[in-house]
Amino acid sequence: MAVVIPAHDEEALIGRCLASVTRAVAHARERAPDLEVAVVVVLDACSDTTAPQVRRWPVEAIEIGARRVGTARRMGIERALATLSARPADTWIAMTDADTVVPSDWITHQLDLAETGVDLVLGTVRPDFADLSARHAAYWRATHHRGRPPGNVHGANLGVRASTYARAGGIPDLVEHEDVALVRAVRALGARERASDEHEVETSGRFTGRTPGGYAAFLARVHAWVDAPPLAAPGA
Repeated sequence: MAVVIPAHDEEALIGRCLASVTRAVAHARERAPDLEVAVVVVLDACSDTTAPQVRRWPVEAIEIGARRVGTARRMGIERALATLSARPADTWIAMTDADTVVPSDWITHQLDLAETGVDLVLGTVRPDFADLSARHAAYWRATHHRGRPPGNVHGANLGVRASTYARAGGIPDLVEHEDVALVRAVRALGARERASDEHEVETSGRFTGRTPGGYAAFLARVHAWVDAPPLAAPGA
């Protein structure tokens, strides 16, 4: 099992992310004590205290200077697979982001789906409502219904079988939307996929993210629309 987390200047949030991933690993090992898990954090051009914080946790950290999330994810996956004793083809890869908190069943749920023959898992993401206005949070709750996952692609909650990942050519070296490119290539193979909200993750509700067009930019657009002041009536 490989868990990969890219990080660029995430000193404020990386601690809670790794705490949640550590809990998820422990939960998975309660069920399968012999489960081998390699957690790799890719420190991409970090200039803050992210690196020393990461090294306090039972994970492997590698440092690069690419400033590309696609490169960070790809290199993290390569390192994780290289450290596992199991054959890469038999391994499951789970991805999340450094500003994200995963639930305790994050790993076990993906592995359960993998055992049924699923090759790709598209997990749901919800913002931290503490970062949103009351109107924005209410809008999100009203438009996202439990049990009906839309199947959107989020690098913060994505799982793929290692053999499928390799056949798809891996993650490209992109500044953004590397997750979408991977899923597109996996779908072209005719792989079996499943959208699920049973292991939904919580990501930060910030409006300025580490990539120009990522989840933060999406939240910013929704915020601008939901919280826009009403237009004054003509002649008012």
